[in-house]
Amino acid sequence: MDYFLVSLAVIFVLLGIAGCLLPVLPGPPLSFLSLLLLQFTRWGDFDPDFLILWAVIAGLVTAMDYVLPVWVTRKTGGTKAGVWGALLGLLAGIFLFPPIGIILGPFLGAMAGELIHGAEGNRALRAGLGSFLGFLLGTGLKLISSLVMSWYFFKELVG
Repeated sequence: MDYFLVSLAVIFVLLGIAGCLLPVLPGPPLSFLSLLLLQFTRWGDFDPDFLILWAVIAGLVTAMDYVLPVWVTRKTGGTKAGVWGALLGLLAGIFLFPPIGIILGPFLGAMAGELIHGAEGNRALRAGLGSFLGFLLGTGLKLISSLVMSWYFFKELVG
């Protein structure tokens, strides 16, 4: 049973890292599941506080990934039109032009949303760049947290 759980946990480690770049998969929660699965094997000996901490981090980072693009778009002068445009651009990018659409979709969508609602070019560009920056921040936080959890996973497994 241990080998099955470890094999499943390794799959979750890989899916967790992939999920940081693919919005269809929840990266940090999958990475956390790998730690949790390892805990139920003879190789896992994580402190309960450690697991609780990483559960909280995985949840917060995942939530921040949804909030950061909107927040940064707003902070860079975007309106609701830009925020909605970024969201629609992300969805269009995911389904129509993966993987580059995941990056360019929110940027172009935020710009389009602002331009459609009468914003001047500079303001629309700032909103688009804000959306892109928020996307990069969210992705970066997810990737860092998943990589750190992966490191703890392999350290515990091998060590």
